[in-house]
Amino acid sequence: MGSERGRPPVVVVTCKVLSSVLERLLPPGFAEELRLLDYGLHRVPSKLTAALQDELDRIEQPSLVILGYALCGNGLKGIRAGLHTLLVPRTDDCIAVLLGSYKQYMHQFSAVPGTIYLTKGWIESGSHPLKEFHEYSAKYGDEQSLWILDQQYQHYERLALVAPNPEEMSAYRPQAQEVGRFCERWGMRYEEIMGSDDYVRRLVEMAFGLRDGTIGPDGSGPDFLIIPPGGEIRQEMFMR
Repeated sequence: MGSERGRPPVVVVTCKVLSSVLERLLPPGFAEELRLLDYGLHRVPSKLTAALQDELDRIEQPSLVILGYALCGNGLKGIRAGLHTLLVPRTDDCIAVLLGSYKQYMHQFSAVPGTIYLTKGWIESGSHPLKEFHEYSAKYGDEQSLWILDQQYQHYERLALVAPNPEEMSAYRPQAQEVGRFCERWGMRYEEIMGSDDYVRRLVEMAFGLRDGTIGPDGSGPDFLIIPPGGEIRQEMFMR
């Protein structure tokens, strides 16, 4: 294990949306522990903050912690590193990570700012308009549920499925298209965007460098934040 070689142990704390790509790209045995948090925490950023802080505080040994999160509606704002070194993607949300770069994210945002993104993680464990409709309908009935959703989604133009490879795109296309048909009520068009593993691969490379000491605590760059022990994540750190 990493700590046995004089290196800090590596712990991954991640949202389920990013868990599959992280698990696929992290070498076997590199991370001593992978902790998954529920996607639903995103709906109330303060709950995400509290849950993440609790996970970090429960890691007893000083560790390199890879956070599989972006700023996420300020959900990471105020997170304290405590004993640990934190490695965090420097982006507002995980779509940039799944697209492969912040540049690609800005390209998509500039082209169609009113986009709802779907991914494997969101389809399996997350939320989307059709799932929300079923959840609301159980509480309020169809008519009231559609009114609520109209207020949320009437200004969106596009529903886009993002996948890192053709196999995943094909596997999740039927479910995404079903959501797309539902979103036609707001005039949204359905599109597919081939993403990339590049961002996560660079995240893994950064983690190797931090663990092995070839990258220091001042090694934060345009795509990542390194929060040293005793540090705190601040919103302005994500500004470009």
